[in-house]
Amino acid sequence: MDLKGVIEEVSSIVKGKEEVIVRSLTCLLAQGHLLIEDVPGVGKTTLALSLARALDLSFSRIQFTSDLLPSDITGTSIFDQSRREFVFRQGPIFNNVVLADEINRATPKTQSALLEAMAERQVTVDGVTYTLPKPFFVIATQNPIEHYGTYPLPESQLDRFMMRISVGYPSEEVEREIILGSDPIEGLDKLRPVVTRDKLIQAIEEVKRVHVSEEVGDFIQKIIAITRSHPAIVLGASTRGAIHLTQSARALAYIRGRDFVVPEDVIDIVPYILSHRILTRDEESKDSVVREIINSVEVPR
Repeated sequence: MDLKGVIEEVSSIVKGKEEVIVRSLTCLLAQGHLLIEDVPGVGKTTLALSLARALDLSFSRIQFTSDLLPSDITGTSIFDQSRREFVFRQGPIFNNVVLADEINRATPKTQSALLEAMAERQVTVDGVTYTLPKPFFVIATQNPIEHYGTYPLPESQLDRFMMRISVGYPSEEVEREIILGSDPIEGLDKLRPVVTRDKLIQAIEEVKRVHVSEEVGDFIQKIIAITRSHPAIVLGASTRGAIHLTQSARALAYIRGRDFVVPEDVIDIVPYILSHRILTRDEESKDSVVREIINSVEVPR
C-alpha cells in the first residue's frame, strides 16, 4: 500500500501537519477511532475529508447539537406506501469515515448511540441488526475551551477512543502560505484517491500480523501498570488502553516500513493513547505525567 503517497496527497491540502496525518492514519490502520480536541478553524474537517478522499472512502459529517436524536445518526424505519411495509433508511453512520463534529454538544443518550456503533461496528434498529461498512473510522471533535451548552464525555466513554490528538495552529511560514494561496477546501476537488478501499482493508489485515516481542509487550505492560500506581494519578489506564497502545504501535511500525514493533514506536505513540485515559490530581498536566512515566520505564534493547 502506498502510505507515503497517501500522506503526501493529504499534506497537499492539510499543510504543515504531516505528524498529525500520520497519527490519524495510524489510528485508522489500527481499527481505532480518533478524538480531535482543538479550537475551531484549524482544519479538523479538512483533515477528515482529505483522508477519506485519498483513501477512496465514503464520508459523512454529523453536526452534533443538543436536539440531535440517536435515529439521526443510525437511521430509521419509514413506512413505504407502495410496498406497504416499513423500510429502513440508513443514517450517516453508514459510511467509512464519519466526522462527529462537536460531539460534546449532543446529549449523553445520543453520544451513547454513536459510541455503541463505534464499539460493535453495527447498529440495531427495531430489533434488526445492520453491519457497518469496512473500514469504519469515526473522527470526533470537541472544543476544549467552550463549555456552555456541552455534555462532556465521561472517562468511560473517552476510553472508547483509541487516540486523542490536537491539530494545532500552523507555523508562521505555513500560515502565510495558506493566507496567500487558495482556500484549502477548494483543493479537495482535485484530491485523487491514492489507494483503493480493498488495498486499505488488506493493509489493516497486515497490521494485525506485525510482530510484538515479549520484551516490547512487557514494556507496554509496565507503562500501563505505572498509571495505576502513580501518586499523581487518580484513575489509571484500562486493559483496553493497553490493547489500543499495542495495536497503534503495530500500525505505526507498519507505516514506518517494518513488520515488527520497536520500543520507539511505543514511546512515540503513548501520549496520544494514554493522556485521555488517566485522571490526575490537582489539575496536573496529563501529558507531563505520561512523559514522566515513559522516562521512568527502562527501554528494552
